[in-house]
Amino acid sequence: MKLTLLIMAAGLGSRFGGDKQISKIGPNGEILMEYSIHDALAAGFDKVVFVIKRAMAEEFRQLVGDKIAARCEVHYVYQEYDSLPDGFVPPEGRTRPYGTVHAVLAAKAVIHEPFAVINADDYYGKEAFLTMAESLRGMAGKEAAASMVAYYLRNTVSENGTVTRGVCETDAQGRLVKVTETYKIQPMPDGTIRDTHSDPAGLILDPNALVSMNFWGLTPWYFRVAERDFRAFLADGAGDSMKKEFVLPTHIDGLMRTDGLVVDVLSTGAAWFGMTYREDKPLVEAELRRLHAAGAYPAAL
Repeated sequence: MKLTLLIMAAGLGSRFGGDKQISKIGPNGEILMEYSIHDALAAGFDKVVFVIKRAMAEEFRQLVGDKIAARCEVHYVYQEYDSLPDGFVPPEGRTRPYGTVHAVLAAKAVIHEPFAVINADDYYGKEAFLTMAESLRGMAGKEAAASMVAYYLRNTVSENGTVTRGVCETDAQGRLVKVTETYKIQPMPDGTIRDTHSDPAGLILDPNALVSMNFWGLTPWYFRVAERDFRAFLADGAGDSMKKEFVLPTHIDGLMRTDGLVVDVLSTGAAWFGMTYREDKPLVEAELRRLHAAGAYPAAL
């Protein structure tokens, strides 16, 4: 069966200060998503779908797409702030897309098989892609099924500012019970990790809590329920119409209760790192140099 990787690369990168998805960061000028693509192809993935802004298309093809076109099937789809279902228009003045559910829906016309979803600006590790490939093969023919690669909270925070993470709860069978999108998580001088959004003093979080880094395994069934719920989200007048977003952890948490979605939490020892802030870049560069030096990656991807 075909294994498809959907890469969400249309984000504005506002906290990073630019289009971090195409920031050259590897020792030979690689961009971060090239490592995910390399690891995915090695794990057996043979189709890559890029969700990008239309204005990035030509540069994106030159930087990434044309390099891999001979090795796998490649598609480009576009997430714009106004690429909405019929009957909906963004409020005047809004110029940002509507979040990760919106991004996944941009690919509904080109994906007809179980697929993995990742962020463009995160490093997930080789083992994570091998584990996800096995999970997707097991989803063939299923509908309300999904999986998620989870990471420890302590390994996903930034010393340079707050982050948002989907904090997860699992049952004894390793299935997801609840995922809570948690904002303004920050490591503190006293060594704790705190949620400074829910409590101004900082609600202490378990550093060993499992969190979602938007590495999901989904089936084509998801497009149907996502379009239904995205329409409801757009029609709902609640929230700040200029900023509100419909995000995967929140949506999947709801689908477990409304539609019986079963989500397997995949166990992996893979390391994660990423770039939320520009100040994170030197640390990521150093880690990539180490991986190349250790032989984990060839001299040039």
